[in-house]
Amino acid sequence: MRWKRSLALFLLATLAVTAALGASTVFAAKSQLVVYSWWTAGGEADGLNALIQLYTKKYPDVEFVNATVAGGAGTNAKAVLKTRMLGGDPPDSFQVHGGSELIDTWVKTGYMEPITQLYKEHGWLKVFPKSIIDMLSYKGEIYAVPVNVHRGNCLWYNKKLFAEYKLTPPTTFDDFFKVAEKFKAKGIPALAIASRTKWEVAHLFEDLLLGTGGPKFYNDLFAGKIAWTDARVKKALNTLKKMLDYVNPDHATMTWDQACGLLLQGKAAMTVMGDWAKGYFTSNGWKPNVDFGVVPSPGTKGMFVVVNDSFGLPKKAKNRENCLNWLVLLGSVEGQNAFNPLKGSIPARTDVPRAPYDPIALGAMDDFAKDTLVPSCVHGSAVIDSFASALNDEMGVFVNERNVEATAKRLEQQAKDLGVRQ
Repeated sequence: MRWKRSLALFLLATLAVTAALGASTVFAAKSQLVVYSWWTAGGEADGLNALIQLYTKKYPDVEFVNATVAGGAGTNAKAVLKTRMLGGDPPDSFQVHGGSELIDTWVKTGYMEPITQLYKEHGWLKVFPKSIIDMLSYKGEIYAVPVNVHRGNCLWYNKKLFAEYKLTPPTTFDDFFKVAEKFKAKGIPALAIASRTKWEVAHLFEDLLLGTGGPKFYNDLFAGKIAWTDARVKKALNTLKKMLDYVNPDHATMTWDQACGLLLQGKAAMTVMGDWAKGYFTSNGWKPNVDFGVVPSPGTKGMFVVVNDSFGLPKKAKNRENCLNWLVLLGSVEGQNAFNPLKGSIPARTDVPRAPYDPIALGAMDDFAKDTLVPSCVHGSAVIDSFASALNDEMGVFVNERNVEATAKRLEQQAKDLGVRQ
């Protein structure tokens, strides 16, 4: 029975240690940081992984839970997030577009904690542009940290194809259709698009609205001051209708990155997509201004569609301190320069070294400083999320029906039903 007495003594000793130190100390599990995003493709996944590596190096005792949900523009991630937020079980932090998507959806409804103090403690009020801070603010408080600035109105092109056929990338609608005809005659789709998840077509359409009517018209339209049956809306729809004659026939099966892949393969000449496309291209071995180039989407020279990715602090976050450390990393020079060169975006901070950035990114930085800035609808800044979703759905219908009058009328009715137009 001696072994039983030994076992009993061992158990008593273990219980004594547990009582003295606390059971949580003896059997402690790693604390966590649960972060939601939709960064799963190409350069965006690379950029997120760079941030994760930085964070885990600084905080090795924290388990980073990378809760990504695939789906461009966050179409799927937002649905999952909504379920968790409304159910009282938020992630510790989540990707959100600055502007209406953040403020109307989560701040005004009382789900977010202000983080203005972080801006004061780290001097961010001096290094983030006021235009970006305003997109993240409500009633004098700031609710998120911007990790980047994307440009939405970009036309990307395969330089080899353009050189082979001695063509110049188009900056006007007339030029676009001239170039498109040249490629069509060679049996090459001029414009690669994706319509499987619909937002990609809406993205193209908002660029067409800006190129057709200019910044004031664009802002007034999404602010509900102009009807969606306006002649300029119909003109943009007609331009989109005409463009669809020059696109890849398999667009209904594709996502945005797959459409970009057609350029990589030389199976299409151009695509209109935000500058996260650059991250996709470079992650697949293409060199900026060597293999591919970019110009503002037709008609939008001197204009900059701002897409801003940010992260905030939900009120019921289980790992609040870990989240605050995450936000501090995102707002730092180190974090911004680890993420943005891979993602294809430019830093939201204005004081970062320019050395890590390629010529296309440097041009975007210069344009951001001088161009007329407008917020994106499709990417959550210009209008409430319910209308942005309705626009996506209408563009999905339009690709198939191509009915300009019916689409304009339905968009106007949606704007009224959802409170965008009074």
